[in-house]
Amino acid sequence: MINAYIGITDERWFATLRGQPDLDEVNFWLPTGRSFKALQPGELFLFKLHSPKHFIVGGGIFCHYSRIPVSMAWEAFGIKNGAESLEELKLKIARYRQSENAHQDDFYIGCIILEQPFFLTEEKWIPTPPDWSPSIQSGKRYDLSVEPGLTILRQLQRTNISPQLIRERPARYGEPTTVLPRLGQGAFRVLVTDAYERHCAISGEKILPVLDAAHIKSYKEGGEHLITNGVLLRQDIHTLFDKGYLTITPEYRVEVSRRLKDEFDNGKDYFRFHGQPISLPRKPDDRPDRDFLSWHNQYTYRR
Repeated sequence: MINAYIGITDERWFATLRGQPDLDEVNFWLPTGRSFKALQPGELFLFKLHSPKHFIVGGGIFCHYSRIPVSMAWEAFGIKNGAESLEELKLKIARYRQSENAHQDDFYIGCIILEQPFFLTEEKWIPTPPDWSPSIQSGKRYDLSVEPGLTILRQLQRTNISPQLIRERPARYGEPTTVLPRLGQGAFRVLVTDAYERHCAISGEKILPVLDAAHIKSYKEGGEHLITNGVLLRQDIHTLFDKGYLTITPEYRVEVSRRLKDEFDNGKDYFRFHGQPISLPRKPDDRPDRDFLSWHNQYTYRR
């Protein structure tokens, strides 16, 4: 069984994103930061416009849900939030929160991160299912293997715009299946932050604004936006990691280069981490790939 969720959004959010070329991801934000548990990663999230336009107008592949400060959402996704600026984003959310001063605060919002978004032209808009109720406030989940979800799937496939990740199984059952999409830069940042439970893997720092999702194998060297190619670091430690003054061994221990002392006659605040194990994500599948760590040891670390 594969599910799809139809979420309600405003036409301005939709129009802003539809006008952006080559979007690889979008943030479908929730103004109150309520939880979202309707989908598993790889399932389909669809956009429906507010009443009276009862049409599905686009969608994307669900990647991750996180509750983060609005400033972090802007830093991670920028215009992919469906707003031209942080101020516009905060004002939009403030209206939904029915608060005159909410736009002045760095409040938390819910972020439904979607990969490979698509936006249908008006002639391809899909009517909402017959069981869609006008009383629905946020959205509804559908099973794509049975009606009325099966009709939604068939209509999406006929548009030739929907994600090609949704296909028929070659097996006799003919059920749809999905493949997890590649992460964009914004999703990489949020997923790594959550995998490390918002603590620096080396220092333990937990002040969110000073934490960065660092690539182990740098993106410019061909490293991908994978959780296993990321580690959450305090900003100063991230800088030293990128410049090769410290590394993490394949055994998940910190190694600090003596060149930090030789070149700057300092570094005692960092040498105290030398030899210590890093804090790892709880899920084994989220932990740093040892091959990426070996690459950083060999090609970035200054011995």
